Amino acid sequence: MSATRLHWLIAVTLGTICSALGPAQADQLFDMQKIRDHQTLEVTVRQPWHDVSGQVPTRQKLVTINVGEIWPGQEFRVPVRMIVPADTRAKGFHLTGSNTPMKLEQEAGLNQLEQILIEGGVGLVKTVVQEPRTYGQAALANEAERRFARTLNPRFKIQYWAWPATLMRAITLAYSEPNHFASGKIAVSGGSKNGASPSMAIIHDSRMTAIHASVSPIWDSPLRSYDRRAWGILESTQERRGVFSGGHFGPGFHEAVLSAGYGWKDLERFAAEISDDVFISRNLDQLRERNVAMLFHPGTHDMVAYDVLWGGTHHPGIPIYLGANTGHGKKGHPQIERDQQNKSAFLLSHFFPQQTKGLMLIPPKVNVKAVKDAVELRVIFPKGTPAETGRIWWMENRADDGTPRYLSELIPPNNSLPMHYEEKDDLWFATIVTRPQVKTLDVFSNHRKTIVVKGKSYRTYLSSPYTRVIIPER
Repeated sequence: MSATRLHWLIAVTLGTICSALGPAQADQLFDMQKIRDHQTLEVTVRQPWHDVSGQVPTRQKLVTINVGEIWPGQEFRVPVRMIVPADTRAKGFHLTGSNTPMKLEQEAGLNQLEQILIEGGVGLVKTVVQEPRTYGQAALANEAERRFARTLNPRFKIQYWAWPATLMRAITLAYSEPNHFASGKIAVSGGSKNGASPSMAIIHDSRMTAIHASVSPIWDSPLRSYDRRAWGILESTQERRGVFSGGHFGPGFHEAVLSAGYGWKDLERFAAEISDDVFISRNLDQLRERNVAMLFHPGTHDMVAYDVLWGGTHHPGIPIYLGANTGHGKKGHPQIERDQQNKSAFLLSHFFPQQTKGLMLIPPKVNVKAVKDAVELRVIFPKGTPAETGRIWWMENRADDGTPRYLSELIPPNNSLPMHYEEKDDLWFATIVTRPQVKTLDVFSNHRKTIVVKGKSYRTYLSSPYTRVIIPER
């Protein structure tokens, strides 16, 4: 079959599928009117509301809901456990997807953070954002991948539609229980797919007010956008395969799509058309208009968040904490900030601002200067948001984003120093001596700020934008 004939068949198939989905789904990824319609949840109660004893008593309910149809006739159902204070309605809630169906069958015990939230009148909503194969739905997962590769319809890609929709539909479920949930703030947190899914959902669902995500995509770098030139450079350095989770919003799908008859131009076009629906970096204005609180932990050596240099260069205002030598399966640098309490401080200060003393740090500006045999780094925070400490980290001649060496070569044990605070200029300063063979120096700094919520102190850290310094020839 000719390539022209194959593409014609694909186009006809896609057109038929889009017609079956209807105008709303064909024109936009999420129909928010349907997402918010609680009458279509098709709730099955597995455990009705009941009291659960413990150090902090709660009321809990377990149900399954219909998220929607991935394709005509194929429902996507998930369990959801709702948890509220024992004696009052919850006002707002913390939403997570990092659970399993089996785990949700059990009455939820509360960790320390959850106890504080419940005691303060904030609810918990727990659902499942996991690879369907892990809970016996391999046929569904495989068919979704096949349909996506044949059509490039994002509705069929579970990570583009089903997982973000799961979180949004869980909100609809909670608010369909007015005797147990009152309208309030909704913060979402998680790592990996449970960092990516809420990062995407929060773009579309104005009910969400805060996102804390780790080791997950944030910005639309060339590698993510399937830029052919960027991928050509990567492929020329790929000594071994399987070292990074490439592609637009997570695991790479280009091989399956190319095998289905598409070309790189199709991949580039798909990425361009959907990126506004996907990336925090493409939606900063509207998120800031909504006063959405954001904090990201991408890691410095992660196979999913593999483009921190590009992000630091193009989006220095996005708040991030770079745990040195962290990422999927990484243990961290010997000097990493072991007392970091970012997630707890972020969530508690968001839900209880009136009971919070101090503000978390705002991304600083960085001034880097290469002088003879050294690099000078100056980090300047906005007035009125002073940091308590500063520590600089660096790597010499680091490989490019996404390459095997970028992921495998860690920050050496000695490549970290405390910074000096210069009170006169209100900035943090450090000098790194460079060796003759150094051509580039990747550098960032981490800064501590202690905040107090409900009388308890929490140590938080924020990073300066990740920066690469070109060392002039000597």
